[in-house]
Amino acid sequence: MRHFFGLLLGALLAAVLLFGGGWAAQELVRGAVSNVNPSGDSRMLIALGVVAVVGLLLGLVLAGRVSPLAAFVPSIALLAWTVVYALDVTRAAGLAPTATSLHEEVVQAGRGMVTLLSTGVYGALGVALFLPVLMPSRWAGPPRDEEDEFEEQGY
Repeated sequence: MRHFFGLLLGALLAAVLLFGGGWAAQELVRGAVSNVNPSGDSRMLIALGVVAVVGLLLGLVLAGRVSPLAAFVPSIALLAWTVVYALDVTRAAGLAPTATSLHEEVVQAGRGMVTLLSTGVYGALGVALFLPVLMPSRWAGPPRDEEDEFEEQGY
């Protein structure tokens, strides 16, 4: 059951990394280019908060005792997209939601995704998220008490 919840948490983390991180990155780049003071711009403060939440979720998945699927799902998505980018930049950029027919915030998140992809941030995050998958202790369940086993078997 914990692997099922890990799978759901991994899908949630992938969405947060892609859309939340992409939107926040694009908003922070806008503020840096325009030389905006973050304390005077509420969108900049929200973007900094989103970055903090993304970092918190990332840290919980990397350091917490959750199923390794919670780290595996976003790592494969990020690494696969990075490989596609390395092989064909146009195709990889075309996977981001940047069509003008979409909502403005989604388009902004898509532009941020392309920025994070092209700077290698998604590749680095993908590798960092893949490392917990390689640890055998993460796949084992919680330790069981030997005395409880004997009581269950009637000894």
